[in-house]
Amino acid sequence: MADYDLIVVGSGPGGYVAAIRASQLGMKTAIVERENLGGICLNWGCIPTKALLRSAEVLHYANNAKQFGLKIDKADFDLEGVVKRSRDIAKQLSSGVSHLMKKNKIDVIMGEATLKKGKEAPGVSVKDKDGKAKDYQAKHVLLATGARARSIPQAGLEPDGELIWTYREAMVPKSTPKKLLVIGSGAIGIEFASFYNELGSDVTVVEAMDRILPVEDEEISGLARKQFEKQGLKFHTGAQVKSLKKGKNDVTAEVSVGGKSETIKADRVILAIGIVGNVENLGLEDLGVKVEKTHVKVDGFGRTGVQGLYAIGDLTGPPWLAHKASHEGVICVEGIAGENTSHPFDASNVPGCTYSHPQIASVGLTEAQAKEAGHKVKVGKFPFIGNGKAIALGASDGLVKTVFDAETGELLGAHMVGAEVTELIQGYVIAREGELTEAELMNTIFPHPTLSEMMHESVLSAYGRVLHI
Repeated sequence: MADYDLIVVGSGPGGYVAAIRASQLGMKTAIVERENLGGICLNWGCIPTKALLRSAEVLHYANNAKQFGLKIDKADFDLEGVVKRSRDIAKQLSSGVSHLMKKNKIDVIMGEATLKKGKEAPGVSVKDKDGKAKDYQAKHVLLATGARARSIPQAGLEPDGELIWTYREAMVPKSTPKKLLVIGSGAIGIEFASFYNELGSDVTVVEAMDRILPVEDEEISGLARKQFEKQGLKFHTGAQVKSLKKGKNDVTAEVSVGGKSETIKADRVILAIGIVGNVENLGLEDLGVKVEKTHVKVDGFGRTGVQGLYAIGDLTGPPWLAHKASHEGVICVEGIAGENTSHPFDASNVPGCTYSHPQIASVGLTEAQAKEAGHKVKVGKFPFIGNGKAIALGASDGLVKTVFDAETGELLGAHMVGAEVTELIQGYVIAREGELTEAELMNTIFPHPTLSEMMHESVLSAYGRVLHI
């Protein structure tokens, strides 16, 4: 007889949300965690990084108080206090997940899990901190083991925790580096570059692709780069880091830019060159689970092809986002329970957000992707300088861009750069999920004065009806 209806391995936003939904559906559920409840997101990712960025934002406004008619003699920061606030918030949220597990009667099993062959589903053996193993059996097993920072040891692109950092070390610095090299300009790289730049570090970002934020719309990433450069950030795009050589208290990077070799010396380096799935030591090979490029292959309901075994979140590939993992977890568990068999996971409606200064947010196809897919498009744009609320906030740099199918009026994609766009993007996500066309968006009343009015104006712009520019 099975100990549980469902055992979830990993307690990040995918795992713990899936466990809660399973409990709501009447399943006897357990969750296995080897480190901290809440996983990387709550403890070392999404939330604590936003706490750091919030401190940097407050410092930015304090240093620019004069433009708001305010007097602040000299704004400074207490690095230890900034880091402590971030860690305290992470601890608070991890405790919150513990409370949610108790509230939903979910058993928490601390330790490292290994899968074994079973009748209905793989068995789960959990080794505790003392090395003692205990076996459990469930009708279904859900893997939500997440991912970790990618490294390239051959070129010296391997973190050592001292001179070469991953996101973990970058979140708890003992001092701010005078010169910082960030390798990779995706969301993680740009957020840390923005944070340390605000704290006074001389920051250089190296990106292998021909532009920063390469998954974003080209126009948006170009505008973001201009704003970052105004703040003092330096970028090398179309560049390859050939090697990192560590000195006593610095790192020398050999970088190839346009075929020419260049040397960059920095006190510290942050690696933000992608992630790899945590597929090791789970026993996946013995079960015949398909793994491609460190990610478990699944269908739209999280099924691995092995009876009773499912996988969700970063473990299954991009987009590597907490909200994607949570949504996948709900779809997977509802599928197990027979509550949801007609709506597989759709990655096209997953919003992406970068919480730098300025912020970047998007959903759906870029203009280039829409054209490549064969759509005839109508594109709308509205600049922040045309919005009263943005001007009042002192945040008049930015753009809202919308891409529509010219024949059907379908919203194919939405892309933004500027203040608070990570809060605005959800309006367009709802529009896509509800299959709204330009007509419904045009007829929606947006409150004044708000930044959200730019969303309306961008839609109007696509159809030649823009009002305020």
